[in-house]
Amino acid sequence: MVQSKRKIRNKKRDNYSPISEQFKLIRTGIDLSGIDKKQQVILITSPESGTGKSTVASHLAVAYAEKGAKTLLIDADMRKPTLHKRFSKYLYPGLSNVITGEIPLEDSLQDVNFKSTSLSILTSGQIPPNPNDLLSSKKMADLIESLRDTFDKIIIDTPPVTIVSDALALADSTDGVILVCRYHKTLKEKAKHATNQLRLSKAKIIGVIFNGTKNAENYYY
Repeated sequence: MVQSKRKIRNKKRDNYSPISEQFKLIRTGIDLSGIDKKQQVILITSPESGTGKSTVASHLAVAYAEKGAKTLLIDADMRKPTLHKRFSKYLYPGLSNVITGEIPLEDSLQDVNFKSTSLSILTSGQIPPNPNDLLSSKKMADLIESLRDTFDKIIIDTPPVTIVSDALALADSTDGVILVCRYHKTLKEKAKHATNQLRLSKAKIIGVIFNGTKNAENYYY
């Protein structure tokens, strides 16, 4: 169920592919789960590396942009940033540079050109010595709050929740979390541990996506 970065860049020519339709269903599920509270800022994480969480974050951002939402995709996985490669953008300036005040936000946002969509990306920026210090800072919380006034939907890609605490540091500033597991890879115990970690941080878990299934029917949300 995972598309390559080449296919993500070419998505404007394939808006009705099975993977595109699947993410539209996921988008609808998220929207329905937020009837009482708008799911404006969504954090994407996983129990372990190799689940395809960054690909899920990318497709979900595209799905919202295609719907007409002014969408921002943030790469907060400063330890292993990948979103700049997926969309053929610069690594920096980016998030770390904005938080430290080196570069203004408006000079760090990069537009993703899909026909009739409004999608921007904030790449991770220069990799800092300790990403958690930046992500758990008041400046990061204030940045997310200010972005709410500019964007309809904000998707944040973060590192695996059981490996480092970066996702937990951000969870309180978001409206919900999606946990991405991989079919035939993620063990039940790891998924449960990740869920417990998120609940302890008082994160609102919107749902779980099982990536790598053979058909859409098993792609559970």
